Amino acid sequence: MGFLGKIRACNTWNPLDFLPFTLNGERIGNLHRGAAAQLRRWPQWFAVTTDAVHWINAPACAAERTATLAEVVDQLVANGLITHCHGELYPVTASTRAQSRCLIDRAAAPFFGMRAFGQHLNGFVRTAHGIEMWIGQRSATRRHYPGYLDHLVAGGLPAELSLAENLRKECAEEAGMAAVLANQAIAVSAVSYCQDSARGLKPDVMYCYDLELQEDFVPRCTDGEVENFRRIPVRDVLELVCDSDAFKLNCNLVLIDFLIRHGFITPEEQDYLELVHGLRAKLP
Repeated sequence: MGFLGKIRACNTWNPLDFLPFTLNGERIGNLHRGAAAQLRRWPQWFAVTTDAVHWINAPACAAERTATLAEVVDQLVANGLITHCHGELYPVTASTRAQSRCLIDRAAAPFFGMRAFGQHLNGFVRTAHGIEMWIGQRSATRRHYPGYLDHLVAGGLPAELSLAENLRKECAEEAGMAAVLANQAIAVSAVSYCQDSARGLKPDVMYCYDLELQEDFVPRCTDGEVENFRRIPVRDVLELVCDSDAFKLNCNLVLIDFLIRHGFITPEEQDYLELVHGLRAKLP
């Protein structure tokens, strides 16, 4: 599939298959046409037309809008249209987390095609043989991508936590990392993609961090989400990204970003400019 193929695989959606989901004239999501039809059962809240789904009679208070959405989500879960509730709340926003209009359960965001945010940390070591990266293997019990390779630390970004707070939490849970070490992570970039998935549309933003670690550092998973960790030469990581499907799909984007920034993918790469631009897809 190659590097460009990985980026394209994360950006597979046809706007004609979706209807904008609006609140007070602002698009806050994109519903698959089949999903949009399911909202007709709540005519007091949603006006479904051929061109859009409008959230009508929405409460003026963000907390009340959150409660209304939660009631709808609970019913969609009960009917098997959403698999489960995750228990983490994400901001409902047309742009940034700070401009949240209300909150929704993390697992329900794709059904409504709502923007989601996450954090991915590249943990690496400089050795006498060159850069090596700490790579985790996801637990076989994970709901999504069981057994696939993943970053040292990666996770969603709940609405109630700041980026720094959430990164410390994820570092502790996924790698047994002390806060003083997690605080040394450097925010380096953000990548975005928009993917049509079985759960709905995923217009996602991932904040990227680099953390240079000492050779004696050994990660320890404390939340059961990772089966094991391996320290892999960066050239082997490059080959895995380019030539295999070993990594959880969106991790490839963050790794390609790392490989570009650290000079392992250079302008001599045939699709270099398309790779650079493709890592930051324009979100609906």
